[in-house]
Amino acid sequence: MSHAGLLAVAAAGAALILAVLWDGFETIVLPRRVTRRLRLTRLVYRLLWQPWRWLAGRIAEGQRRDNVLAYFGPLSFLLLLGFWITVLIVGFAAIMWGLWPLTALQGPHSFGQYLYFSGTTLLTLGLGDVLPAPGPARVLAVLEAGTGFGFLALMISYLPMLYQAFSRREVSVSLLDARAGSPPTALEFLRRHLLAGHPGVMEQALREWERWSAELLESHLSYPILAYFRSQHEHQSWLTALTTVLDASALVVAGSDGPRKAAAQFTFAIARHAAVDLSQIFLLDPTCDAGNRLPASTLERMQSRMGELDVHISEHLAIRKLSEMRSMYEPYVQTMADFFLMPLPDWMPAAAVVDDWQTSPQGVAILHASSRSVHPAEDGSTPAVHSTNRVQAKEQ
Repeated sequence: MSHAGLLAVAAAGAALILAVLWDGFETIVLPRRVTRRLRLTRLVYRLLWQPWRWLAGRIAEGQRRDNVLAYFGPLSFLLLLGFWITVLIVGFAAIMWGLWPLTALQGPHSFGQYLYFSGTTLLTLGLGDVLPAPGPARVLAVLEAGTGFGFLALMISYLPMLYQAFSRREVSVSLLDARAGSPPTALEFLRRHLLAGHPGVMEQALREWERWSAELLESHLSYPILAYFRSQHEHQSWLTALTTVLDASALVVAGSDGPRKAAAQFTFAIARHAAVDLSQIFLLDPTCDAGNRLPASTLERMQSRMGELDVHISEHLAIRKLSEMRSMYEPYVQTMADFFLMPLPDWMPAAAVVDDWQTSPQGVAILHASSRSVHPAEDGSTPAVHSTNRVQAKEQ
């Protein structure tokens, strides 16, 4: 290769190194949203997620599909780290190949030998069978070894922070099991809080979910990889929780007054903000054909049950207000549900509610006894078992 060609290879290697270091800084160190569309991390995740999503989409909805999707978040991060390291090795090898020969190589030498030297240097193996030439080449080798050590230290510090944010998110998602049912619904959320028998329970719950929505917004904008991490149960997810909070807040705002309505307005505002910004960070356009999550038949059944909750969605103005509020967030949560393969919650449970905490492989008999007393069906019959986990419990 000509001298000009070698210089071009070295320049390309330097560009690769700078691109990876800057991408790593934006992904791990920078605690704010990056609006630039062209990024290495975004490209890697798009290339990984599309085939993974396609494969999972071929599996019927249920625990098996959720298990396949649950592996993507942690595994994709390891693949991203491997991609960064590979590009760095290639970049440093290109600079060395274009500018300085290796002292242990006599005559023509291949690029693969420079990749070997670059890999042993970046990963700090220090084998010593191939050495850089005296002068700037050795400075570059030291710089490469320091880069590899720094990347390793950065990953070690990043993982605990990532899992701490995941744990904080999932604590509230798990609490929603007893507060809104399994899977959660807006009507059940209102019923359990408003019929608790203590004043202010609903307002306090809305304030807690207002803070959770704000933490979700900040953590997932700073570290979008968290959105791919799945919850412990197939019918639980951060998107399901966010949508349930939005649904419940919209019902309260449209059909209530007083402190309860004020608290719901604040919660709705920050939860809607989270839905919009998170869809934008993944470059998802709100779908115009989001479907009707609240058909007229469901609304009629909800109206008959919300009278006891002092939430009235029977007048024309209240129905129109509810429709306007739904249009502000449903297109965004629907497009995220399609992208992440996370089903959205219903507005009300299809039958009597049996929570996850009431079930276990050994406790099916207790399940039926407790479900009659805790959440009896409207006709007095034994509640239906909805989740895949409960079906598996019966089979065991």
